[in-house]
Amino acid sequence: MGVAVKIMLYLFAVGSGLMNAVQSGCNSTLGKNIGQFPAAVVIGLVATASAVAVGLASGGLALPAADKVAGAPWRAWVGGVLGATFVLAQLFVAGQVGSGVFIAMTVTASVTMSLALDHYGLVGFEVHAAGWGRIAGALFMFTGLGLIARY
Repeated sequence: MGVAVKIMLYLFAVGSGLMNAVQSGCNSTLGKNIGQFPAAVVIGLVATASAVAVGLASGGLALPAADKVAGAPWRAWVGGVLGATFVLAQLFVAGQVGSGVFIAMTVTASVTMSLALDHYGLVGFEVHAAGWGRIAGALFMFTGLGLIARY
């Protein structure tokens, strides 16, 4: 992978992280106005419509071959459920605890789980050992979470 591609991918990841904090507030507001479960359905429909629009505009939306669908492992099919769980957490929790605490909690939990997934090579990730540096980084995140939650 070239340097320019890597930079673009990193910028995309950072941008999505920035938008995630805003999304939590938007989704929480929608939930307060129309109810959490109706909001979850609306959010899912808008996400689907957005993905279809971008796929059509980019020429990247095509039906996959049947053998590709049949050959996908079970874990490939649960991402939508996990995403819906995150949206529901935004709807029920973010508005109650605030964006800073909510995002700090979810990011810290994500990093901790990610270290385990990488260390053991689970759900399709290559093995990346959880050395002292990675573990220390996660511990610092817990410290940061504690500071954000307290103050």
